[in-house]
Amino acid sequence: MAGQQIKGKGIIAVVNDIADGFFCLNAMVLKKYDLETYKALHHGLKKTQKAMRSEPFPSHDTLKIRKRNIRLQRLHTAIMILEHSAKLKRMSMF
Repeated sequence: MAGQQIKGKGIIAVVNDIADGFFCLNAMVLKKYDLETYKALHHGLKKTQKAMRSEPFPSHDTLKIRKRNIRLQRLHTAIMILEHSAKLKRMSMF
């Protein structure tokens, strides 16, 4: 899992790019990847999402709340796209 790369970057770097909005995950991007890459990307997305949710909530700073929510939304969308694409390819990620 540690040696897998997407677009010349490691899985964690790609997950951070997805959360920041620099990389868009779609069916065309996922078309060429195998089951192991799907699993590694899914694990990275879930791990990052869980880490973001465990951080303390910025109660009184609206810009930080907005940034956190947008990042979580991007991660959630990427997870849904990944799971749907795996389902269409009849891959079992779990």
